[in-house]
Parts: sequence; structure tokens; C-alpha cells
Amino acid sequence: MRFETLAIHAGQGPDPAYGAVMPPIYQVSTFAFEEVGRPGQFDYTRSGNPTRRALEDCLAALEGGTRGFVFATGMAAETTALALLSSGDHVLVHDDLYGGTYRILTTVVARQGVDVEFVNMRDLAKLEQAIRPTTRLLWTETPTNPMMNLLDLEAIATIARRAGVWTLCDNTFLSPYFQRPLDLGIDIVLHSTTKYINGHSDVVGGALIVKDPELETRLALLQNTLGTAEAPFDCFLVLRGLKTLALRMERHHENSLAIARFLESHPKVARVLHPWLESHPQHDLALRQTRGAGGTFSFRVKGGQRGAFALLGSVRIFTLAESLGGVESLIEHPWTMTHVSMPEEARAAAGITDDLIRVSVGLEHVDDLIEDLARALEQVSC
Repeated sequence: MRFETLAIHAGQGPDPAYGAVMPPIYQVSTFAFEEVGRPGQFDYTRSGNPTRRALEDCLAALEGGTRGFVFATGMAAETTALALLSSGDHVLVHDDLYGGTYRILTTVVARQGVDVEFVNMRDLAKLEQAIRPTTRLLWTETPTNPMMNLLDLEAIATIARRAGVWTLCDNTFLSPYFQRPLDLGIDIVLHSTTKYINGHSDVVGGALIVKDPELETRLALLQNTLGTAEAPFDCFLVLRGLKTLALRMERHHENSLAIARFLESHPKVARVLHPWLESHPQHDLALRQTRGAGGTFSFRVKGGQRGAFALLGSVRIFTLAESLGGVESLIEHPWTMTHVSMPEEARAAAGITDDLIRVSVGLEHVDDLIEDLARALEQVSC
């Protein structure tokens, strides 16, 4: 079946109890045993729940995996994936990534005895040289947040396989509609389902998808043992949003590319970071590895932080807020918002400066969004 059909039907046949065409919310903590020592398909919601299973099966189908796991938040998904590691293990992480991931790696994981090392994975030779006998995981994010750099997933997966190392890719920015890392050899796909997968800014969640039997077994144990799974009602909301993912992603892509082209031609914009612009240094990789760009990208405004703040304070349709992937357009300042938990030197090394603005382009009429940014840019003094 094609993507649009899977998003509506995978894991979501009519409910066997009453024939409901949408999976019901099984808002229950426990399930009756068939007899002593013989549970049914589900026994306790922390271990499994029909509403959650429907979402997990649907995400697995969309990503081309064999098993999906959903979690209370994107960070809960990250916590569970990182629990695959033990004290003494070495993890290599791309050096340009989401601030929350940087925070958990440096303040929690490193203190548990895991050796966390940041490396520029765009340099494949440097990546290969950084792998040690104790390396267990390569952690990737592409496009990166907020710098919109791309990583060659197929090449990274090849390097990792030769070394016997797991790979993980955060696919939040593109969703399985525009990029499928498992098809490129990646072992674990991570999502903050809060973002495009749900798409309505009304629930938080996370997901991991795999197709390796060993990882299936390990992650099932960790999800149950850590208690990080998503609640049934939240799963229902994500399932509802997921059904329109294909339609939404197409509009996000169209709107964001039109706005990126407008900004690229504006005299008060220094640079636009959008992989589907021909000016992006990795545009060829974007065309080869992805089917579209989604709605999130970044740009640098002239005038430094003062210019950025002038623009951020003048928009009317874009909302100044963190997060991304919803139907409404958001705008934020990574230096003081999403990436403020990173030390200044780490932000600067990644290219996150005080003139950088990140936008999540929604589904409003694109002309209204362009007019909103044009008005705001009038307030910028270069």
C-alpha cells in the first residue's frame, strides 16, 4: 500500500468489539486474564495497550520497520534509546543538534559512565577515525536543528555496519513522508511525534522504530521497565493527526520553499538555510536522500541580535514560540530559546549565533505569511 493509505489504515482495522472505524481510546490501567496464569493479548497498560499498539504499528509501517514504540515525550524516547548503552560504552554524536538532546547527553548520560563524543559527521573520514572498540552508537539528526545541515545517512550506516555499531537518526524534521532512514541502513529511527506526525500542537509524544529483532526485544523491555510509554488518549490524538500527514507535509514544503525564496531575495536577510534551495551547499544530497523539506528552516537577519529581536517582535501571524510542525506558523530565536541550554561556545561552534531565526511554516495562505515577514523586516535596521 502507498503512504497515504498506510497512514489511514495500517494497524487500524475496525475495532473487534463494536466495529468502530477509528481505534477507540482504551483508557484503562489493567485487563482481565482469561484464567489463572493466562493473560489475554494485553495485561497492563504500561506493558501494552490496544490504542498504543495501533499507533506503534502504523508508525512502523510508515517508516518501513517491523516494530514501533511510542513514548510520553520525544525526550522519553531519547531516554529509552540511550538506555541501550552501558557504563564504559562510547557514543558518537553529530556536533550540530537539538539543544535538548545536547543537554541529556552532557548532563545525564555522561554522568552515568557513558563516554559522549561530538564529531562533525559530515566529514566521513573524521567520523570513521573517531570510532573506537567501545563505540556502540552513532547518533544522527538530519536535517540538523537549527542549522539545517544534512548528513549522508547511507554512508554513515555503511561505516557503522563495518564497525558493528548501531545507528540512530532523529527524523522529526522530515517525517517518514519525506525521509525513511531505515531504507538507508539506519538501525533506529527517532521522532518527536509532538511535531509533524501529530501536527496540531495539542499533544507531546515520541517514537522509536526499528526492524532488527534484537533491538525490538531490547526496546520492548526498556519501554516496559522504564515506564516511558505514551498514554492511550495521547496515542489517539497522534493517530488522528497522522491520517493527514501526507497532505500537511506537501503544504508545509510548498509554503516553506516559497518563503525561503522570498527571504533569500530580501536585502535585510543575510543568509537562508533551506536544503531545497539551490544555494544550500548540500542541495544535491537533499535531492538524493529526501522527497521534500517540510516546513522548518532557519535564516540569518542583518543587524545581529538587535535585528533579530526587531523582527521577532513585529510579526503578527507567526507566533513567537518553541516547537514546530503544527498547522500554525511559529518563529523562534535559537540562541535564547531552544538552544539556550547549550554553552555559548558550543552554540557558536555549531554556527548558532544571535542573528539566527528558525521558522516552522504552517498551513496558512503563503501570501499572508510572506506579507507578515515583509512587514516585520521593515522594522529591522541593518
